[in-house]
Amino acid sequence: MSENARTPLADRVDPVRDWSARRTYRSGDFRAEDLVAAKAGRRVSVVLPARNEESTVGVIVAALHSELVERVPLVDEVVVIDSHSADRTADVARAAGARVVAQGDVLPALGDVPGKGEALWKSLAATDGEFVAFLDSDLRDFDPAFAVGLLGPLLTDPGVVFSKGAYERPLDDGRTVLPAGGGRVTELVARPLLATHWPALAGFVQPLAGEYAGTRRALESIPFAGAYGVDIGILVDLFESFGLDALAQVDLGRRTHRHSPDSALAVMAMHQHLAILSRLRRHGRAPDTHAPGDTLTLHRRDPVGGGFHAETVDVSPGERPPMREMRAQLRAGS
Repeated sequence: MSENARTPLADRVDPVRDWSARRTYRSGDFRAEDLVAAKAGRRVSVVLPARNEESTVGVIVAALHSELVERVPLVDEVVVIDSHSADRTADVARAAGARVVAQGDVLPALGDVPGKGEALWKSLAATDGEFVAFLDSDLRDFDPAFAVGLLGPLLTDPGVVFSKGAYERPLDDGRTVLPAGGGRVTELVARPLLATHWPALAGFVQPLAGEYAGTRRALESIPFAGAYGVDIGILVDLFESFGLDALAQVDLGRRTHRHSPDSALAVMAMHQHLAILSRLRRHGRAPDTHAPGDTLTLHRRDPVGGGFHAETVDVSPGERPPMREMRAQLRAGS
């Protein structure tokens, strides 16, 4: 029997709790002015993937540009990757001070796959910062301190290669705002998957957070899962490559954005499963026996004829290889 097995549960060393105590920061721990000195001339890119976000993207870009580009020169470029928006997202973002890049215009010879994962992966080829911060473009009540907090651990501790946002997720049901419950895919899918296969990552409060930052060296060394599997895929792959102590999380307070219907959440949940399955195989934790399903059937009540209407949707998001490998291939072929 191991020594830990004989120790009362309450007295055992908990590596997750130990990591949380050392690697959890608050956004208020860092001042933009101090981080300008800490970055020591290195460049910082902030990326916002956007698809039909004209109502929120301009406010976010304007705040970043005003506070962290003009007032304090912490951020060197704010880039919006426009993912085939049908509204005025690109115009609004550009007017607010962002450099707008159409997703399909980046590495066009490699094609263009719909989804968030593609936008983030291509952003690495469209930016040049040694540090890259990603922020969702549908955030409400945005605070530039989000970016400051995420960049803080990277710029002040050379042992950290990645920092992920942690926050409360209130749930707005249209009648009232509940203090929690906004992260349904996180709690019902992502967290149980990580607890089963990568329990060391249990300390992350929001494993599916879209707000995170990393060193370019680290981000370009890993593959990017497609669509909504990208967030959990990055977390797992960086853990496998660099270890838990190279990862951090930053308490950003409260995060509010629009909520999705159950049908959209089901697709997101499927993307989490596919991203995890891919990583189980890549890291030798599961045999590659057969191809996973790539469709999801949704059932809705027919309001006219009664009964149920079945709709089958494609949920195969695919994956992109590490950008570092792609750059090497492109150089070799030129």
